[in-house]
Amino acid sequence: MKKLILFAIAIAGLGFASCTKNNSDSSGTTHVTVKLTDAPGSYDAVILNIKQVVIISAGGQKVIDVNATPIDILRFRQGRDTVLAGVDVPAGRLQEVRLVLNSTGNRVVIGGVSYDLNTPSGQTSGVKLKVQDDLVAGVAYTLMLDFDAAQSIVATGSGKYNLKPVIRTIPQAVSGVLTGIVTPVVSYPKVYAIMGTDTVGTVADATGKFYFPGLSAGIYKVNFVPVSPYALKTIDNVTVINGAVKDMGTVTITQ
Repeated sequence: MKKLILFAIAIAGLGFASCTKNNSDSSGTTHVTVKLTDAPGSYDAVILNIKQVVIISAGGQKVIDVNATPIDILRFRQGRDTVLAGVDVPAGRLQEVRLVLNSTGNRVVIGGVSYDLNTPSGQTSGVKLKVQDDLVAGVAYTLMLDFDAAQSIVATGSGKYNLKPVIRTIPQAVSGVLTGIVTPVVSYPKVYAIMGTDTVGTVADATGKFYFPGLSAGIYKVNFVPVSPYALKTIDNVTVINGAVKDMGTVTITQ
């Protein structure tokens, strides 16, 4: 959520001025950021040339081209990670993630000597990772792929190595949703969710519904700024939780 520098509200005949990010889209998608991290392995380097990430949910399939140079995954250990892709995917039950590797450029370095990694499954349909988690529309997620280098590389003899990836997939919600309905609809309020110096704005739709996807977890003040003669309304202590939809119910605006 972007920090906004200017935010002012004037009441009793004064104007209302703000600088906000408008978030009124309530479509059935969610943003997923795919990251890669590594459990330690006794190698000098493990280099993966990743071509695509495929995310399959109950709502459909999304293929993401990584377009990255080969990655030494041993650089991303002990809490460090690297972003592979970020994309909006259909909301619903997350079923599978596939990591597709290029046919060349996958290597392991042992004792200063570089060996090609044979990765037949990764070169075709992709390394299939089963995931069972719900993607809530409007909630942003991080999908962490925890690569276990120690278990993933198999020596076959004669200086040849196969890559049989052992990857733990960890979905984590990193935002929440705030929604509700304003009545009467003819008050046409602008709605602002405020936490500290951060402000996000939206407008109630023709049914009075307001919707804030992708909010950081925390406690918000929600301001409703209607047209005249309706009065400004503020609701304090609205809690947004990662991975959850906070429904404020019906908010009544009075004159």
